Amino acid sequence: MRTTFIFGAATVVAAAASAAALSAGTASAAPGSAVLGGSSGIVLGGATSCSLTSIGTDNAGRLVGLTAGHCGPAGTAVSAEAAPGAGVIGTVAASDGGTGLDYAVIEFDPARVTPVRTVGATTIAGLAGPPAPGGTVCGNGRSSGFDCGVVWGTVDGREINQSCSQPGDSGGPVTVGDQLVGMNQGRLAGLGGIRFNVPCVAAAFPVHSPAYFQPIGPILTAIDNSGGVGAGFRPI
Repeated sequence: MRTTFIFGAATVVAAAASAAALSAGTASAAPGSAVLGGSSGIVLGGATSCSLTSIGTDNAGRLVGLTAGHCGPAGTAVSAEAAPGAGVIGTVAASDGGTGLDYAVIEFDPARVTPVRTVGATTIAGLAGPPAPGGTVCGNGRSSGFDCGVVWGTVDGREINQSCSQPGDSGGPVTVGDQLVGMNQGRLAGLGGIRFNVPCVAAAFPVHSPAYFQPIGPILTAIDNSGGVGAGFRPI
């Protein structure tokens, strides 16, 4: 069976200050720092816009976050889309480059980041497994904002669902209630040799190709097995 996936990273020249409304958290940042939580817009290498899955701490007490692996390789500098004045706020500590589970771990500078649980309509208070087909998940990203859709099933280890996914939403959280169940990674554009590449125009318009996400459990297991930055990750 041939499956076509389209990653959802977006390349930009610089961080757009106009995205502040999508990326703002529920706490006030100290001068020179950025408020970040799940779905906040981040810019990697000064050129690629993606979304943060979640922010928390690892078993060494480091402030870390997750995003999609195809957003940038290890060593890439990270800034906050809504707070360009904060400068470089972190670095990609590990990334599979989108070749495996498609995840990356970011180590943040705690002096430059104010972590929050809630961004817009998304609150992340814990971790859970994805629902069975027929259940509903909600995604949130710096491009599409908050949107929910039914889960259709699993293809090649990815959960297919009818929420909106546009370029820049990669890495955004997929939730059920206030539980993080996955990481948005793009949209499904073909299956079994049949293409149905219909981009999502807006979250309010439901006619589009399905999105897909990787369940958060296998990602965290892989990070734990690496024993490096991010091992033992828990949301704040």
